[in-house]
Amino acid sequence: MALPLPTAAPPAPIDGMLRRRQILQLLLRYRHCGVFSGFQHDPGLVVPPASTEADSPARFVSDLEALGVTFVKLGQLLSTRPDMIRPDYLAALERMQEKVAPVPVQDIQQVIEAELGAPIGKLFSSFDPQPLGCASIAQVHRAVLRDGREVAVKVQKPEVAAQLHSDLRVLRSFAAAADRFTRVGRRVRLSDWLAEFARTLQMELDYETEAGNLQRFGNHLAPYPALWVPQPLLDLSSKRVLTLELVQGVRVDAIPEVRRTEQSMDPLAAALVRGYLDQIFVHGEIHADPHPGNLRVTSDNRLAIFDLGMVAHVPPRLRERLLKLLLAAVDGRGEEVADDIIAISTRLEDYQEERYLRETGQMIARYAASRSISEGQVVLEIVRIATDCGLRTPPELSVLGKALLNLENVCHSLAPALDVRAIVERQLQSVLRARLKKTFSRANVASEMMELQQLARLGPRRISEILGLLAENRLQMKVTGLEESRLMENIQKVANRVAAGLISSALLLSAAMLMRIESGWTLFGYPVVALVLLLIAVIIALGLILSSLLFDHRTQAAEREERGLR
Repeated sequence: MALPLPTAAPPAPIDGMLRRRQILQLLLRYRHCGVFSGFQHDPGLVVPPASTEADSPARFVSDLEALGVTFVKLGQLLSTRPDMIRPDYLAALERMQEKVAPVPVQDIQQVIEAELGAPIGKLFSSFDPQPLGCASIAQVHRAVLRDGREVAVKVQKPEVAAQLHSDLRVLRSFAAAADRFTRVGRRVRLSDWLAEFARTLQMELDYETEAGNLQRFGNHLAPYPALWVPQPLLDLSSKRVLTLELVQGVRVDAIPEVRRTEQSMDPLAAALVRGYLDQIFVHGEIHADPHPGNLRVTSDNRLAIFDLGMVAHVPPRLRERLLKLLLAAVDGRGEEVADDIIAISTRLEDYQEERYLRETGQMIARYAASRSISEGQVVLEIVRIATDCGLRTPPELSVLGKALLNLENVCHSLAPALDVRAIVERQLQSVLRARLKKTFSRANVASEMMELQQLARLGPRRISEILGLLAENRLQMKVTGLEESRLMENIQKVANRVAAGLISSALLLSAAMLMRIESGWTLFGYPVVALVLLLIAVIIALGLILSSLLFDHRTQAAEREERGLR
């Protein structure tokens, strides 16, 4: 048996205040990189390179890696958000690697025995202390079962979950402050985005969820024999331990040229594209991280897919919208793409409709005229334009764009000459035909008939009730969302100014009346109390004047900017 790898001692727990200070220093150091400053991604703007190595994209990635597992995962998620981060930093994040040292094998064995409830010698006939791979959350070891089968054992590192939860608490407080006091926070809703990030991490920490993902993907991709999803061994798995069939093969970006000449990789790449599009638009699940490290070409010329911890689930209605959006983009129908994005997005107070429609139409026209632009790039560009114009897109759209982009890169590594775009177009048409065929199935037709029957039965009574309320003048309408509108915000500002003006006037009047009263406490011959009240009144009045001038200036600047865009 091989000797354990030499490892450094595990880091001591970080004090809460020290950790908060480290995170705050990172946020302040890179506040101009576009994540928190509300950077406007103008496609015609040439972003200057970083002035020094201290604020370069590579240094930003290194600082994230130095802060540990939470920020490695945060960087990976930021790489899917072109609406939040500058292109040069985005490219650096896409190349982020999890460079971490393995933990001692004794600690790994303790986790396995605690989770599975038996000594490791009884669970496996042999267990290799040399890890096959090591990431920030887990490391993988090769083992052999009692029946001789080779398996991979993925084990969550000790204390990882506690560190993640602690860091997330700190990040939530910063995100809440950013949402309240910064423009980019109000635009992107960092708290909502961080909540989605926390849910994704929670699923990745639960290996029982990953085992279920492996089983579902295996069933869904069964029609594609060229694709293989290794299945978990549930008896030897738990929330922190995942045992699955061992994958032995070559990374898709490391296939020898000699093998390419003997075996064509085009069928594997084509099957991968078709299978993933089915998985997204038929089954509603997006593998958010199909990068080369999660794919292997086996000796029998199959493509193995594993590491399915990060899977996004897309609701049926949103799934249909995304399918229509991609089909319209493929056909070059920019107006329909813009309409579909508006339908699934939230309009912010600075929404610029004309600019959005114009830029989206131009981008789709460029995509339709050029074969060099991929579907993943188009989706991410749609997200960028929508955010710049005041639309908050659903997070599933960014995940879809990133997954498609990773998928296209994998296909390029497997089969550089393959026309991925043509395969995507044909498969989308096939998915659409299958969905239409399913719409006219007996079950769906029966369901629609039941809906029509209920409408015919309840419709006359509902109309009679509405007419009765109108006749009695008792019809009421409730408008929701007013508390979040710009009107309510402006009314509150006016009310605050009126209240501040009344308070300032009352203090001035009180000070004037107290000036005539003799007091033992005087300053410059005037009563101290009167002078204090006068000073407070002057401060409030000056603050009110400055606030009015600044607000009016910002309003006029926004109106000029809007007129200029028109």
